[in-house]
Amino acid sequence: MPTPASAAAVPAAAASAVAAHAAAAFDATLDHLARFLRVPAISCDPAHHADVRRLAALVRDDLAALGLARARVLELDDALPCVAAEWMQAGPDAPTVLIYGHLDLQPVKGETWTSPPHEATVRGERLYARGSADDMGGWVSHMAAIQAWLAVEGRLPCNLKLLIEGEEEVGSPNLERFMDAFPDAFDSDVMVLTDCENPSPEIPGLTVSLRGLMELRLTCRALSADGHSGLWGNMVPDVSMALCMLIARLSDADGRLKLGRQQVDPAWRQDAWTVPLTADVIAEGAHLLPGVRPVPDRGTPPAEWLWRQPAVTVVATTLPDLAHKKNALRKEASAVLSVRIAPGQTREELREAIAAALLAEPPGGVQVELTDESFSGEGWLYTPKGPAFEAADRAYRASWGRPMVQIGVGGSIPFVALFGRRFGDLPLILNGVMDPNTTAHGPDESLHLGVFRKAIAANVHLYAELGALGRAGVRG
Repeated sequence: MPTPASAAAVPAAAASAVAAHAAAAFDATLDHLARFLRVPAISCDPAHHADVRRLAALVRDDLAALGLARARVLELDDALPCVAAEWMQAGPDAPTVLIYGHLDLQPVKGETWTSPPHEATVRGERLYARGSADDMGGWVSHMAAIQAWLAVEGRLPCNLKLLIEGEEEVGSPNLERFMDAFPDAFDSDVMVLTDCENPSPEIPGLTVSLRGLMELRLTCRALSADGHSGLWGNMVPDVSMALCMLIARLSDADGRLKLGRQQVDPAWRQDAWTVPLTADVIAEGAHLLPGVRPVPDRGTPPAEWLWRQPAVTVVATTLPDLAHKKNALRKEASAVLSVRIAPGQTREELREAIAAALLAEPPGGVQVELTDESFSGEGWLYTPKGPAFEAADRAYRASWGRPMVQIGVGGSIPFVALFGRRFGDLPLILNGVMDPNTTAHGPDESLHLGVFRKAIAANVHLYAELGALGRAGVRG
């Protein structure tokens, strides 16, 4: 394999030939992806930790076979592994691009799938399997681009590192430890983080904001023991009723969190109306039942509600289920509230507003307690500027026919905030292969094949565009 002196030795026109090779190899890429998807690498379940390690070893071996150097499984005590590999033959003047992805999966227990969740199945324009788009399709699209460059040109137009994590789906609890223990695996000039989505299969997305996440436990107490509802009903507080009334204090008439709402830039708000989050897109993507429609926008863009405003969801309660009913006033009742923190908003200010609403004048004089259940990080807001993002726009124009649209993600991705804190001086390009109908974390998760094709081609062109800038040019 040749070892050129710099990225400039690769002509820009070569990218088209490489993209054509990748397109011709698309079926083989799908087979490769399907091979990974068969491994139930579920990181939240200790029974599947061996599968996470098995998949990590498989990915390492495939990266080595692809021609990458130093393909290895990174291990730390009390952590699931990461996989690292690199190709550093573009020369010292070429930029080093880090590709991040994750190989671990969400569980499927209790879900009803149309086809086996760990067997890739194509129906129409989509490939169904757990992890197909979140996130194996993301980083496998880079493997396909790398393979095409090496097959056609014998080299890449930039230096490249891959870091594939094994704990993203449990909040990346040890990723910073890996950064400290293996700094060379992360050392780069620009980072491409592949775990995000696109507004539609026709519009590529560049993620620039995330909401943070905290969980709070709300508890109401009134009795030292359960009491007879017939004997004491109407004169003794019902903690279940009190719990529901308190939770209702947090929402407006539409069911949205009414506390802590943020002011957004008027120009951004105007642009947000162009994001194709129509009522039909939301209804299909969220699997609304017939006749159920999305919450009215009330003159605010749906993209703002989903990406830039806080939200609350009741994710668990101790309210008696149908199998455990009895005619009794319960002594206490609790609920866990999942609270999404808006970008630019702090956990402290939102928690304070929620506490003020829940703890004042409790219904029936019940005792009310609000405790912290968990905290996954603040929101994240990023301004993409500079030559690296201009290069990404050119790459996406070449493959999608249009530049990337700046979008947000309503969910919380702890590794993004970590990368932003540790490497905020570098260009962080957040993209991926998800779309509104992916159903990540749910039954029948799927990857749109058209998106996957375009993502591979975009990666091919992105390497060329970043390589042409040179190491000094990627940061501007």
